[in-house]
Amino acid sequence: MKRSSKPFVARLIAITAFVCGNALAQSPIRIIVGAPPGGTTDNLARAVAKGMEGPLKRTVIVENKPGAGGNIAADYVAKSEPNGETILMSFTSHTVNPTLYKKLPFDTVKDFTPITMIATVPSVLIASPSVPANNVAELIDYAKKNPGKLNFALGGIGSSLHLAGEQFKMMTGVDIVNVSYKGTAPALTDLIAGHVDLMFASTINVLPHVNSGKIKILGVTSATPMAQFPKAPPIGNTVKGFESNAWFGLFGPAKLPAETTQQLYDAAKKAIADPTFQKRLDDDGGHPASMTPAQFGSFVTQDIQRWAKIVKFSGAVVE
Repeated sequence: MKRSSKPFVARLIAITAFVCGNALAQSPIRIIVGAPPGGTTDNLARAVAKGMEGPLKRTVIVENKPGAGGNIAADYVAKSEPNGETILMSFTSHTVNPTLYKKLPFDTVKDFTPITMIATVPSVLIASPSVPANNVAELIDYAKKNPGKLNFALGGIGSSLHLAGEQFKMMTGVDIVNVSYKGTAPALTDLIAGHVDLMFASTINVLPHVNSGKIKILGVTSATPMAQFPKAPPIGNTVKGFESNAWFGLFGPAKLPAETTQQLYDAAKKAIADPTFQKRLDDDGGHPASMTPAQFGSFVTQDIQRWAKIVKFSGAVVE
């Protein structure tokens, strides 16, 4: 008597479904970075990705999609499936761009699920040795007596470093002219050569030149002194309320399930606490910041409003 093949077929279908489902479960999680390899955003993304692999028991990889101030990467993630397999490592531009750009292909708040802030990184106000000021108070005094004579070198329009300068001008009432460059490196090179006067720069860019005699460090943008520059006081000591930090954080697409969001947050929190990540952050002069998803969401909303005032003051607009 010929046996029915139906039980065999059913088992085959079940096995195939199990194998396919298991393969899908093991597909890598991708962290999309809106900046090129080698910078602070990319370095932190790779460090946190490595730290998340253990808790998630998944491979976590980084993909770079630079351009348009992080908007290309953000748009890609906003249009991805909300399954936790494609997340965004964004930075300060995420909350600057809603005001800086006339039109965005996504809504910065509604089209994303906040997961956590990873870190904050302050910057350093440096000057050419030819600038007749050795501290922030002297700089303000000179700039007010000589409006339009000094200039700020800008490594990128709309960056946290550019807007630190705009915030400084807005809060002090000084007239300092902006000079734009295609990146931080050429801007810093010209400052060292004495072609431009002032610049807000990252710790990692400034450290190699601290003892060169080719720059003067006037202050730091953090609320407290930085270990890397112990003699440089916070600008806020002179300009009350001044503080400016770049931030870095993880987002998923909108409608990311609460359980998935929590799993990603828990994994990121463990990664941030890892000594390897802490060392990477220390090298950039940064501070860890493992905000909960709810805290990060509130921060994003408030930060958009904060930067809007500074961007409007600057007059900067990107078509």
